[in-house]
Amino acid sequence: MADTGWTGGPLLGFDTETTGVDVRTDRIVTAAVVVRTATTTEVRTWLVDPGVEIPAEAAAIHGVTTEHARAHGRAPREALAEIADVLTEHGRAGVPVVAYNASFDLTLLDAELARHGLPTLPERLGRPVAPVLDPLVIDRWQDRYRRGKRRLGDLCDLYGITGEGELHSADVDVLATLDVLDAQVLRYPELRSVALDALHSAQRDAHRSWAENFNAWRQREGLPGPGASTSWPVEPRQAG
Repeated sequence: MADTGWTGGPLLGFDTETTGVDVRTDRIVTAAVVVRTATTTEVRTWLVDPGVEIPAEAAAIHGVTTEHARAHGRAPREALAEIADVLTEHGRAGVPVVAYNASFDLTLLDAELARHGLPTLPERLGRPVAPVLDPLVIDRWQDRYRRGKRRLGDLCDLYGITGEGELHSADVDVLATLDVLDAQVLRYPELRSVALDALHSAQRDAHRSWAENFNAWRQREGLPGPGASTSWPVEPRQAG
């Protein structure tokens, strides 16, 4: 089995903690970018004053209150430009983005950039964001019949991954995500032989298949709401 070499890095891990879960309207509170090679790990983090109140339920998850963000956070336009610059620099070099539930973080980042009059990642790159590696999508694709939840913490438990710090801190989550990807490559070694562009496409197709099946189940159960988006790794921008 040929090894395409991508597992040795570099890989760029990305995660955000936010004011909520709506990718169109919620705001970034913290972000982390981790660049990992075979021998090094570089971590960069941002604390952002989102310019709106951080709901108590969100602060209870990631630990950042409105008061703390206002006192210590960066102005959002400035911080967002820096985050996008880092992702763009590595994206132009062909470094894959590794993000758990990538469509959340990448879609929200583009919405935030547009909100502040800044070019989105695709606009900066001149192409869609790719390649992306998403351990959540890979898990649903490679182990589709496993029962139970598939949060990042659940996969850390599944693979026996332990690290310093609690999850729901952006930098801790990125490091855990990269560790989960390493564990998946060990469990599913055939991933090593897939070129990054083909692996990106395979994840896109796997996510669409999962979302269609999930939405069909929701419809059979009579559950309200829009269901899961079939788009990955970025949801299309809405008009207006």
